Amino acid sequence: MPDSDRPGAPEPARQPQHPSRRLGLAAWMISLATLTSRMLGLLRELLFAALFGASALADAFVAAFRLPNLMRDLLAEGALQSALLPAFKARLGRRGAAAAHELAAAVTGNLALVVGCGVLVAALAAPQLFGALAGDYARVPGKLEITVVLFRVMSPFLLLVCLSAVAMSLANAHDRFIAPALAPALFNVVAITVGLGLYFAGARGYQVALGWALGTVAGGLAQLALQVPGLWREGWRPRVRLDLRLRDPDVRAIAVALLPAILGVAALQLNVFINTMFASSDPGAVAWLNYAFRFLQLPVGVFGVAIATVSTARYSEAVITGDMALMRQHVAGGLRMVLLLCAPATVGLVVLDESILRLLYQRGRFAERDTVASAAALECYASGMIAYAGVKVVAPAFYALRKIRVAVLASLSSVAVNYALNAALHDAHGFRALALATAAAALLNGAILYVGFSRLVAPLPHRELAAFAARVAAACLVMAVVVQKAHAWIDARVGHTYTPDRLVETLAPVALGALVYGLAAAALRIEEVSSLVRKLATRRVPPAAR
Repeated sequence: MPDSDRPGAPEPARQPQHPSRRLGLAAWMISLATLTSRMLGLLRELLFAALFGASALADAFVAAFRLPNLMRDLLAEGALQSALLPAFKARLGRRGAAAAHELAAAVTGNLALVVGCGVLVAALAAPQLFGALAGDYARVPGKLEITVVLFRVMSPFLLLVCLSAVAMSLANAHDRFIAPALAPALFNVVAITVGLGLYFAGARGYQVALGWALGTVAGGLAQLALQVPGLWREGWRPRVRLDLRLRDPDVRAIAVALLPAILGVAALQLNVFINTMFASSDPGAVAWLNYAFRFLQLPVGVFGVAIATVSTARYSEAVITGDMALMRQHVAGGLRMVLLLCAPATVGLVVLDESILRLLYQRGRFAERDTVASAAALECYASGMIAYAGVKVVAPAFYALRKIRVAVLASLSSVAVNYALNAALHDAHGFRALALATAAAALLNGAILYVGFSRLVAPLPHRELAAFAARVAAACLVMAVVVQKAHAWIDARVGHTYTPDRLVETLAPVALGALVYGLAAAALRIEEVSSLVRKLATRRVPPAAR
């Protein structure tokens, strides 16, 4: 008789969960939290559109928030976490929680001083700053002045989200993922709550803009506060110290890693910021571009983040084993998933752009002309959707391999091309050229990363990916024809005057398009879809319990 079966024998030790399963669970939690945040962000944008439309106040607010939001994307949600998390994790493993918390205190002190001084200088120099970035606002009486006031009100947001990034990285180092993943969603909840309060209070004009700006700062504070309970349970206590001379080698390593990390993730955010500079000369264009880009971030964020999260975890395993063939396989698999999911999303946005934006935004001060203009920008942005998501998949491979120069080169090249195209095309073609230039820059970014990986790491299966892309394109073509005809038929009979009509006009073609795409992909023997169909077809209902 085995020992475990003998009376009184101790129970066998429970086996720890396999690391890959824990990573998979974390990836799903992050993806679900990202979806929640994107949906709440979309709701926030709907409320913003109803309150502001594409008015001068909307332009002023978008321009005022663009700089803090750029810094959030670059630092809090990008470079800081890329630089901090490995350092915290390594310190935690080598020297324990107390030493990791000591490192966090030094980073917090340095960051608070540097970013705080930067925020103060930017707030004081705001008239000159926005005079250079959005000088055409001065043509509308009071527009530039309102932009400066709103920026000064929102400037503390930058410091709050940077401190929140430190807390999120430390929490992730302790294998706490839920609170950091939900932090952006909480920001949107606070903003929505403030916006609804302003709406029902009957606030108008400048009051709405000022209240929304204060709500933005409150949302940043909520993001930071959400991290505290989990860290407190890990033994962390609020503490700040300065190490400006970088005597701590880990602090020094973080500082050295930060600049390349910023440059590596900067492309898309910098390009959107550059677009704002050019669009400020066109009344309403800043708001139209913002509405289009914000909606585009829903599918890109959900698909791109989900695929990139899983891929990044796999890259780490391949790097540890030194298996570049496995790394190649993971990158190719990630790109296949990007094509499979983002190609039909691109087609759907192009075919149904006006219907989607009309359903979401067209109410309150957001008029039909704003829908048409925002849809034109969305079409141009959407042409680069596959590239936006592809960059999220391939770029982390270079960071995992510590080949940062390729990612930096791709990022800087795309920014340069975006600026050059804006300068060459904006005067003749208006705000649409700005969105199209951003898409072209993303394609360049993706191309450099793809070629760089094939030449410097492992050759990707070009023919297999091209054949896969051709089958996906064929399925998308079938879907596009069906969706376009179905939409025209429904619109002719239902119209789009009222919200219920818009729901039918938009959602029915979307559902039909998803079905047609799935059937076409299965008929074309796209493996990812065919395997899903086989699983569904062979699933058996368990016999009823007797």
